[in-house]
Amino acid sequence: MYDKFQKHLTSQINDIKAAGTYKNERILVSPQYSQIKVNTGKEVLNFCANNYLGLANNKQLVDAAIKCLQERAYGMASVRFICGTSDLHKELEAKIAKFFGTEDTILYAACFDANGGVFEPLLTDEDAIISDALNHASIIDGVRLCKAKRFRYANADMADLEKQLQEAQSCRFRLIVTDGVFSMDGNVAPMDKILELANKYDAMVMVDESHSAGVVGKTGRGVTELHNCRGKVEIITGTLGKAFGGAIGGFTTGKKEIIEMLRQRSRPYLFSNSIPPMVAAAGIKMFEMMDQTNELQDKLHANTDYFIGKMKEAGFDIKPTQSAICAVMLYDAALAGKFADKLLEEGIYVIGFSYPVVPQNQARIRVQLSAAHEKKHLDKAIAAFTKIGKELGVLK
Repeated sequence: MYDKFQKHLTSQINDIKAAGTYKNERILVSPQYSQIKVNTGKEVLNFCANNYLGLANNKQLVDAAIKCLQERAYGMASVRFICGTSDLHKELEAKIAKFFGTEDTILYAACFDANGGVFEPLLTDEDAIISDALNHASIIDGVRLCKAKRFRYANADMADLEKQLQEAQSCRFRLIVTDGVFSMDGNVAPMDKILELANKYDAMVMVDESHSAGVVGKTGRGVTELHNCRGKVEIITGTLGKAFGGAIGGFTTGKKEIIEMLRQRSRPYLFSNSIPPMVAAAGIKMFEMMDQTNELQDKLHANTDYFIGKMKEAGFDIKPTQSAICAVMLYDAALAGKFADKLLEEGIYVIGFSYPVVPQNQARIRVQLSAAHEKKHLDKAIAAFTKIGKELGVLK
């Protein structure tokens, strides 16, 4: 049987390559930072990491992890409810709740697990989930695992959201679900308006802060801070794998009864090992640092404003954004891949995104800014983009 299946897979893989959407993995041989080294020996500037605050190789976090590794060893070798809960896990959960202004927190191995495990324990076929059309794949998969009725509204379109809420009024409970920052476009969900509609139509709200926590809002508390509605959302999910140090680990934080039910029924939590103690220790240190200073967020915001302003001046088509994501629109998949390859030759590490990661004919290069970038890094990237843009006919 496998001979036939092998031919089938090979044909599909060849089709992916022909379409220009095949994803090659470049290999890093250095710590994650603004300047990295790939296995060819070339040193390049990294503009595609989720390392928004530059904390992935922060010495204070590394030292906290090393100290914990020496004191608590490598792993817990257990799920949480058997013998996998340490004081560090509980302390980190409390830090996350304090940061977001919520009542309690539950940790997961990743935010994909948090989103995959949040809906099914809470909602049944009597209920409704109203989801933004551009929500992350993990939310989409989580919704699929739940028997609740599904409604979808156009991205950040409040008129369409209201229409879907009206259609869902016969359901017992209604949950509006949105990304805080939409990872491919960089736009921010209008949380204030979403909450107004939730109150009007008696619905709850869940927001995934993975690309907004640490980034959006004056102190990086995310979209609820940006829209002055901190503590008013029932459920927040997020990750430790982006702005918060870039390692591993996800979380759900929100109303205490919701978190308690997830501890009892959420399958990715019940059947996955606890995050390593050293990751929890570094996470605790990270939240302590964020309580002490806003320096990294201020620098990130300044870098983002500067880069996007200069790219627009150069003539690039940039998606509207309030985050640290800058979507440079190229539309053609093959062009996006070629553009990214040429930028690598110029010492700029970015990736071209195309279908199925983004819709057909919406290919782009997603640039992600970081507090680790210095002005000279930004200027070099802008110059390289401009050079290649002219070579490939993107710019006049």
